[in-house]
Amino acid sequence: MSPLEMAAILLAGVAAGTINTVVGSGTLVTFPTLLAFGVPPVTANISNAIGLVPGSVSGAYGYRRELAGQRGRILRFASATLIGATAGALLLLVLPSAAFRAIVPVLILLGLVLVVLQPRISRAVARKHAGLGGLPANGAGWVWPSILGVGVYCGYFGAAQGVLCMAVLGAGVDDTLQRLNGVKNVLAALGNGVAGLVFVIAAFGTIDWRIVALIAVGSTIGGQLGASWGRKLPAPALRALIVVVGSVALVRFLVG
Repeated sequence: MSPLEMAAILLAGVAAGTINTVVGSGTLVTFPTLLAFGVPPVTANISNAIGLVPGSVSGAYGYRRELAGQRGRILRFASATLIGATAGALLLLVLPSAAFRAIVPVLILLGLVLVVLQPRISRAVARKHAGLGGLPANGAGWVWPSILGVGVYCGYFGAAQGVLCMAVLGAGVDDTLQRLNGVKNVLAALGNGVAGLVFVIAAFGTIDWRIVALIAVGSTIGGQLGASWGRKLPAPALRALIVVVGSVALVRFLVG
């Protein structure tokens, strides 16, 4: 791996950590970057998932003020994320690599669609909040199994899982979006951490630890940037960057 490639992966990690904290689609930056340098898809996915764990923790810590008073809610949804992410990571290891190559373009496309539709999703969530009333503190009954489904997606691939998580939390839990975003960051850290642990135990030889280290350092920095001033970044520019990079990955898969 050349110094230029290492620098590019480090910067991709910074971007991913920032975007994950604010938007929740950072994998659509790091994953295509790794593919562009010839990293095999499964190795790229596993190494990326582990590398993003410190960034998720960093972002969650940056939102610690918004997490005040949400201990019970976090514990409830953490159990769903724990089960889901474990199942998703095991699916990645059990399914043949050919299945992964067939599924990844669909997941990337889904992630891109979610990123493009994020403003509309956010407006719908806001309208839903305006009409909510009398919900339990932990949200409607369907929120827990929905978070479990998001956890499966996180463990298997995870691109735009933050958007999915915010859509579920925003529609089913009566609280401010900033506080729910704090919860989302905690669940992302847990989901990535659980999936990373499964990969370390079951697929140690598949991991590229240089990539893990570069993304870990970059995403940790990015997590703090996202928590401190990331909300001030122009969202259209972030979405455009993700769509461009993700589209390159999609084309690479389809023609490769």
